[in-house]
Amino acid sequence: MVGSGRVYNGGASNPSASTTTTMSPPAVTTSTSVTETVNGSHDFKITGYSLSKGMGIGKYVASDIFMVGGYAWAIYFYPDGKSMEDNATYVSLFIALASEGTDVRALFELTLIDQSGRERHKIHSHFGRALESGPYTLKYRGSMWGYKRFFKRTALEASDYLKDDCLQVHCSVGVVRSQTEGPKIYSIPVPPSDIGQHFGQLLECGKGTDVNFKVNGENFSAHKLVLAARSPVFRAQLFGPMKDQNTQCITVEDIEAPVFKALLHFIYWDSLPDMEELTGLNSKGASTLMAQHLLAAADRYGLDRLRLICEAKLCEDVAINTVATTLALAEQHHCFQLKSVCLKFVAMPENLRAVMQTDGFEYLKESCPNVLTELLEYVARINEHSVSFSKQASDGIDGSDVHGRRVKQRL
Repeated sequence: MVGSGRVYNGGASNPSASTTTTMSPPAVTTSTSVTETVNGSHDFKITGYSLSKGMGIGKYVASDIFMVGGYAWAIYFYPDGKSMEDNATYVSLFIALASEGTDVRALFELTLIDQSGRERHKIHSHFGRALESGPYTLKYRGSMWGYKRFFKRTALEASDYLKDDCLQVHCSVGVVRSQTEGPKIYSIPVPPSDIGQHFGQLLECGKGTDVNFKVNGENFSAHKLVLAARSPVFRAQLFGPMKDQNTQCITVEDIEAPVFKALLHFIYWDSLPDMEELTGLNSKGASTLMAQHLLAAADRYGLDRLRLICEAKLCEDVAINTVATTLALAEQHHCFQLKSVCLKFVAMPENLRAVMQTDGFEYLKESCPNVLTELLEYVARINEHSVSFSKQASDGIDGSDVHGRRVKQRL
C-alpha cells in the first residue's frame, strides 16, 4: 500500500513574477506499509503413546517452549481428547501462546507426520491459501488454536502415523508483523566491526608489548593497557596500588599454558581460538576439559562474557563422564544455569547410577558435599513427577477451540 501527499508553498500569488520565473513541480513523498510474517517451526516427538492413553479427558502432554516472532509457543497433545462430549473418541492437538501478549495475530500449521515414508502427512494449515477472516488472533497468554477432533483415535492407532508407539508432530508458526517504510535516499554497506581483528594482530606481531607472563615454563608477552581495559583483575595487578613491581616477568600459578594462551586470545580477539588447534586434540572430552579450565580462568580474571560463553558450551556438552566435575565447577564459580542443567542431567534415572561410578563424582562429594543435598532434592522431584503429573495437567490450559471459545489466561 502506497500513500502519497502533496506539499505546496503558501503565500499570495504574484502575477508579474509568474511571467519571469518557472514554478518548481510540487514535491511528492511516498511511504509503504509492509505486512509480513516472521516464520518458525518446531518438531515435537511423542514417545510412549500407548502409556499416555487413559490419562484423562482434558489432560495433555506438552512440547518444550519455542520462540517465533518474539513470542513463546508450545504444542499440546491430548491423548484422550480435550472435550468431555467426545468421550475420548478423538485425540486433540493445539498450539498455544506461552508468553505474555495481547491480540497476537499469526498463521499456523499442524502436521502429523506419516512415518511410512510415503509422505501422506495429515496437515491443517493457514499457509498458502486465502483466509476469509484473515490471520488467527490469540487474545492473551494461554490462547490456543487447533482441533478438538484432530484424529479419530481408533483410526490413528491403525495408521502409519503411529510407529514404534511414537507420533511426530511438526508445527509452523507465522507471526504477523506490520511496519511502514519511507524511501531510502542512499544505500551504503557498512562492514561489521573489525576492532577485534586489529587487536588480535597486535598480539600476534608482538609490537609494543610491555609485560611478560611465565606460565608453566612458557612465556607470553602482552600490552598492559589492553589487559587493563579488558580485565579489572589485570587492571589492579598492573596499575593499582598493589601492582606488581616487576612486569618483566610475572609468574602465573594454577593455570595451564594452553588455557592462558586461550585467555589472551579472547582478550584481544573477543572470540575463542580453535580449541583443536590449541590442544592438538579433536575429542569432545578434550574440548569440555578446556572449557572447564577456561571458565575458571575467566572467573579469576573477571571476564564475564568469556565465562558465560564457557558456561553455555558446557551446558551443550553435558555427558556422563564429565558432568560431575562440571557440576563441581559450576558450584565453585557460581554458574547457576550450568549447575541447574547438570543437576537435572544427573538426577535422571537412566544417568544417576553411571555418573556415581565416575571419578568426577568422588571429587564432587569431597569438594562440594552440599551439592549432594540438592541432587537428592532433584531426584525426589523427578520421582514425584509421575504422581503429580495428572493434577498438574488438569490445572493447566483449557484453551479455546478453533472459534476462540473458553480460553484461560495461564499455562
